[in-house]
Amino acid sequence: MKTRLQLAIYGGLALCMLNFKAKSQTNHVNATLFEGAVVLSYIDHGAAINCTGPGLKYTCKPFSLLVGLLPSLKIKEDKPLGNAPKNAMIIPSLGCGVTAIYKHIVLQMPMLYTAKTSSKDGKWNVGVGLGYKF
Repeated sequence: MKTRLQLAIYGGLALCMLNFKAKSQTNHVNATLFEGAVVLSYIDHGAAINCTGPGLKYTCKPFSLLVGLLPSLKIKEDKPLGNAPKNAMIIPSLGCGVTAIYKHIVLQMPMLYTAKTSSKDGKWNVGVGLGYKF
């Protein structure tokens, strides 16, 4: 009687294990240091080259959404008033923003700070960018 009960239990467990498929967790949030994406964005009447830096990434294959820091190079010609000194055309900057990734295509909404100049006060500027994930 005991062996029949054990056989029934083990047989039932074996059938359950054969019928159920193991699924990996596809939706998850994790911290990332570098995502490998380079983005060219338009911001404050100039261009910027952004890389994805440290942040939080939500993944739902094949989409990813990243919120984090964006090391950037801002490219903009400064137009000072009068004889005021001119700023450099390429300025390194650290911003923040939201990055959406679909396979290898990247869409980004960066926020970069423009420092105070002789003609304007400093402020945060929001832009839009398109790029590629390696």
